[in-house]
Amino acid sequence: MLNISVVCVGKIKEVFMKEAILEYSKRLSKYCRLKIIELPDEKVPDKLNLKIEEQIKEIECKNIIANIPKDSYVISLDLKGKQYSSIQFSEKLSDISLRFNSNVTFIIGGSLGLTDEVLKKSDELICFSKMTFPHQLIRIFLLEQIFRSFKISRGETYHR
Repeated sequence: MLNISVVCVGKIKEVFMKEAILEYSKRLSKYCRLKIIELPDEKVPDKLNLKIEEQIKEIECKNIIANIPKDSYVISLDLKGKQYSSIQFSEKLSDISLRFNSNVTFIIGGSLGLTDEVLKKSDELICFSKMTFPHQLIRIFLLEQIFRSFKISRGETYHR
């Protein structure tokens, strides 16, 4: 069974988002062992400059790196990443589990993004959209697409 970790910065505050995450976590339990590692985000001041932005990203990303499970195929969500269709994403997850190992870690950075150090430690970068979304919402998108990928790879019905 595939072990999937989602390392993400920031707490989910909205009840409806927490419920969606719980629902997809429950659905995924049939297909994989899912672990969501929620890390604290740093307070972003109203007056932000490049130096402060880099300091905040550095703190958050050092924490991300410290929480990446060993021997894991690491996929960071980043605007510069490759975009997949749901079928391609399903094939990618199947390929990783067969060719590399049974541990996959997805990284969702905070509102300021990821450092080059995290991106370099990643085996792959993926992008859900060129549009900007709150990182809390991307967590739900990711879990839904992982669930969809298991349904696709097993030939099970799921709404299109």
